[in-house]
Amino acid sequence: MASNYTGLGVQLMTTGEKAGTWGTLTNTNWNIMEQISGGYIVQTLNTDGTGANTTTLSVSDGSAGAVLAHRVIILGAVSAQAITGNKIVTIPLDVQTFYIIKNSTSGSYTVQLKYVSGSGNSVTWSTSEKGYKILYAAADDATNPNIIDVGFGTGDVTLTGTQTLTNKTLTAPAIGTSILDTNANELIKLTATGSAVNEITLANAAADNDPRITLSGGSTNIGLQVLPKGTGAFVVQGNSDQGGELRLYEDTDLGVHYTGFKPGNLTETISYVLPLADAGTSGDALTSNASGTLSWTTISGGTSWQSVTTGTTVTTVAGSGYPINTTSNVCTATLPAGTVGDEVSFIDYARTFDTNNLTVASNSSEKIYGSTSDLTVAVEGAGFTLVYVDATQGWLLKDK
Repeated sequence: MASNYTGLGVQLMTTGEKAGTWGTLTNTNWNIMEQISGGYIVQTLNTDGTGANTTTLSVSDGSAGAVLAHRVIILGAVSAQAITGNKIVTIPLDVQTFYIIKNSTSGSYTVQLKYVSGSGNSVTWSTSEKGYKILYAAADDATNPNIIDVGFGTGDVTLTGTQTLTNKTLTAPAIGTSILDTNANELIKLTATGSAVNEITLANAAADNDPRITLSGGSTNIGLQVLPKGTGAFVVQGNSDQGGELRLYEDTDLGVHYTGFKPGNLTETISYVLPLADAGTSGDALTSNASGTLSWTTISGGTSWQSVTTGTTVTTVAGSGYPINTTSNVCTATLPAGTVGDEVSFIDYARTFDTNNLTVASNSSEKIYGSTSDLTVAVEGAGFTLVYVDATQGWLLKDK
């Protein structure tokens, strides 16, 4: 009876012509099995002649040493074999196993691993791929078997076409490498500006549109967190056109308006510190100390009194009060252009209005008590407030 062999060359024990020699044969088979389990070998590629220069890998029936009986195969050379054209490596149709294979060649040429014949799938290292691939030779069809790339290759990986990356890690992307859209427009770029700043540049292929970060995931409501390290800060830089601006847009159902914050022409650097809690009284206002610490302050109403006027004229401002000293001279006070509810107050500082009068003159377009004439005050120690009511009467005394 003829000897029987597996697809990888292991000789099977049968009766017949090998009777009495199975001790040696069994040892050889164990050597083959050891290679199959974890063997390592380097296979130089054929470079003779023209074209693809196919390298044929075959099984050695009944003997150890066959390249295909090793799990780890280096195609080329340990230090990289220089090739000058695309290469093809073939295996027999009945080989069924897995391999860890490295393309160890130099030169911008492809290396293809395929079954010796048929139209089944093959695996090809591109011109720039020089790393390992984990492959499975399926022997799933007698005529057209497939070789499958398991997809756990290491080293540099070049993605072409449309790719979906699921649970993959991008390790140490090269500085200056751009991620492009399907039209070859730059979307993201990692750069180094000087010795101290690393920068991620976000671009947009559509002119004048802001790049956007859109959040998604398993929850309906998802926020974006920025976690500075140590005393670091979230910084919005300015440029030569304007200072940095923070914009908060309204609900998209309402419109496209926003509220923005940006600095003017600053004369110093200051960070404002918010209060620890909300205001204790409705209507309180935020006030700052000299160091930018904000606190809630209850604003008291009343007139904003000015310093004593000793000159012959004064131009008044609504909401203000004026102590007028006419000890040495008379004084003319000109009222502002009136808005309904505006008030201006006067007081006789030195009780001398009777000797040196106070004259209150209206703005050129306003009236006092319905008249365009000035109001003369000659009462010693007088104090009074004028309030603007309308264009007909103009300014009237608040209290009599």
